[in-house]
Amino acid sequence: MADLDQTAAPIELDRVIIRFAGHAGDGMQLTGDRFTSASAVFGNDLATLPEFPAEIRAPAGTLAGVSAFQVHISDHEITTPGDAPNVLVAMNPAALRSELHLMADGSTIIVNTDAFDERNLTKAGYATSPLTDGSLAHHTVYEVPMTSLTKDAVAPLGVKPRDAERSKNFFALGLISWMYTRPSEPTLTWIDEKFGSKPQVAAANRAAFTTGHAFGETAELFEHAYSIRPATVPAGTYTNITGNTALAWGLVAAGQLAKLPVFLGSYPITPASDILHELSKHKSFGIRTLQAEDEIAGIGSALGAAFGGHLGVTTTSGPGIALKSETMGLAVSLELPLLIIDVQRGGPSTGLPTKTEQADLLQAMYGRHGECPIPIVAAYTPSHCFEAAIEAARIALKFRTPVLLLSDGYLANGSEPWRLPDVADLPDISVAFATEPNHVAADGSPEFWPYLRDPQTLARPWAVPGTPGLEHRIGGIEKQDGSGNISYDPANHEHMVHLRAEKVAGIATDIPPVAVHGDVDDAELLVLGWGSTWGAIDGAANRCRARGHKVAYAHLVHLNPFPANLGEVLRRYPRVVVPELNLGQLSRLIRAEYLVDAHAVTKVQGLPFTAGELEAAFLKELGA
Repeated sequence: MADLDQTAAPIELDRVIIRFAGHAGDGMQLTGDRFTSASAVFGNDLATLPEFPAEIRAPAGTLAGVSAFQVHISDHEITTPGDAPNVLVAMNPAALRSELHLMADGSTIIVNTDAFDERNLTKAGYATSPLTDGSLAHHTVYEVPMTSLTKDAVAPLGVKPRDAERSKNFFALGLISWMYTRPSEPTLTWIDEKFGSKPQVAAANRAAFTTGHAFGETAELFEHAYSIRPATVPAGTYTNITGNTALAWGLVAAGQLAKLPVFLGSYPITPASDILHELSKHKSFGIRTLQAEDEIAGIGSALGAAFGGHLGVTTTSGPGIALKSETMGLAVSLELPLLIIDVQRGGPSTGLPTKTEQADLLQAMYGRHGECPIPIVAAYTPSHCFEAAIEAARIALKFRTPVLLLSDGYLANGSEPWRLPDVADLPDISVAFATEPNHVAADGSPEFWPYLRDPQTLARPWAVPGTPGLEHRIGGIEKQDGSGNISYDPANHEHMVHLRAEKVAGIATDIPPVAVHGDVDDAELLVLGWGSTWGAIDGAANRCRARGHKVAYAHLVHLNPFPANLGEVLRRYPRVVVPELNLGQLSRLIRAEYLVDAHAVTKVQGLPFTAGELEAAFLKELGA
C-alpha cells in the first residue's frame, strides 16, 4: 500500500447518502439519528429514512431482523433521503445481503468483518463469503473488525465482553464521523447526558466512538476523508425534527393558539405512538394525555373532552381508524371539534406496522356508515406536520367538525431541519364559547338552541357543560335542526344530511387555492400529489425539466374539500399523473369529481418513491 497523507485536506462533496444497516439490536437507528444530529449541528440540509425490520424479534443474523437508517446530507436544499446510497455500513452478512441491491456500482461498503463467520453467513443465505468470492468487485470495500476493536477499547473499563459488544455501533459512528468530518462534540455530549446515570455504559460508548474516530484517522485504510459544507439557509434557530415530534409540537401550539386545554386520548399503535409519548411531556402547556385500553376508548374520551370544552385529539393508524369509525360518526352528528390523526402504514388488518404507505385516503373519505363527511388535511414533510396540526385544529374549531389529519410512517420517523417559527407569526385560532341563550321560546322566554348555526360557516354554537341556561341533549340519534331535539322526521334528516355536507364543502372558501410549480403556463404534464410523495415528486419533476421537458406539479394539503380552483388547474394541462403509495386512491377521486383522465403511478412495497422511479414514470408518460 502506498503511503497516505493523513494531513491532506478532506475532499469536498456537495452531498452524500449513507445507509447504516445491522440487526435490530445493533443500534442502527440510534447510530443514524446521532449522525443526523451532528450533521444538523454542522449546518447541512438533510433528510432521513429510518427502516425498521418487519419482525422486531427476528433471530439475530436473519434477513427479517435487519434494521436500517438512511441519511442524505448536502450543502444545498434537498427533499428526499436519496435514491441510491453512496455508502453502506453493514454490521453483519444479513445487513449486506438485504441492502446490497440498493447500492450503485462504485459505491463504498464498510463491513464489520467480525460478524462474517460461517454461522452468520449461513443465516444470511450465503454459500460463500461475499468478502472473498468476488461478488463485491464493483464496489470499494473496507473490512473493519469493529466488534473486536470495540472490545479491546472498552476492556480497561471493566466492561464484560458481552456488554462491550453493544457499543460497536458507536465505533461505526465514530468511524463515519471521521470519514465525513462530522463534529464529535455533539455526540460525546449526548452520550454523557443520555447515560449519565450509568457511568460505565457512558464510558464504554465514549471509548468506542473515539476509537472508531481514531481508527479512521490512523489505520491508513482510507485514502482520505470527505467534507460537505453547511447549506445556505435563511437565518433563524433550527432543530432537527421528526414528523411525529412536529405533530406533537403542533398540537401543543394549537392548544396555545386556540386558548384551550388539549386532551389526547389514544391507544399506542405503530407508527403513531411517539405522538402520545411526546405530548405526555408537556403538561405545563395544559396538555392531558390518556393511554387508553383500546382504540374506541381513546376516541371516546377525546370526544367527551371536546364536549367539555377541550381541544380533543386521538391518534392512531389505519387499523385504529377502522375501530374508531362509529365514534367518528358520532362526532359528525354532534358537530364538535375533534382531531383524528392517522399515521398510515401498509396493508389491511395488522398489515405492515413498520412500513409506510398512503393506504387510508378512501377510508378517511368514506369509511363510516351513513352520509358522514369529514374534512381531511395531509402533511407532506416531517416539519410540515407542525403546520398541518395547526391547520387541522383551525378547521375543526371554526367549523365545529371532526377533522382527519393524515401522516404516514415515512413522515413520522423521517427527519429534516426545521426553522422554529416566531410565535407572533402563528395564527390566532381561538373561538368563543356560547355563554348566553340564542333563541326565544314560544312563551317569550330565552332558551338555547344547540344547532342554531352561524350563517357563514354553518357551525353550531359550542356550549361548555354546566353553563347556566345552556343545557342541551347529546347523543347519536338524529337531531332537529336548530333545537337539537331528537327527530325522526324524514325531511329533517335529509335537511341535516345536506347541511353537514354543505358545511364541509364550504371549507373550500376558507383554504388557499392549490399552487402550481414548474412550467406553470405551458407544461405538457401536470403531476398532482398529496402527502409524503412531495419530495420525490419535486425531485423527479425538476430532473425532467432539466432534460428539456415541460412539467408542472401541484401538491394537495386539503383533500376534503379540495381547493376551489383544483378543477380549473387540472383542465389546464393535456396530461395529469397522480403518484401514490397505494393503488390509485386519489386518482379515483379526481377522475370521479372532475372527469379528468388522471393516470395513477402506484407503489405498494412499504417504501417511499425514489425520485428516480418517478422520473422514469414521468418520462414514460411524456413518451420520452
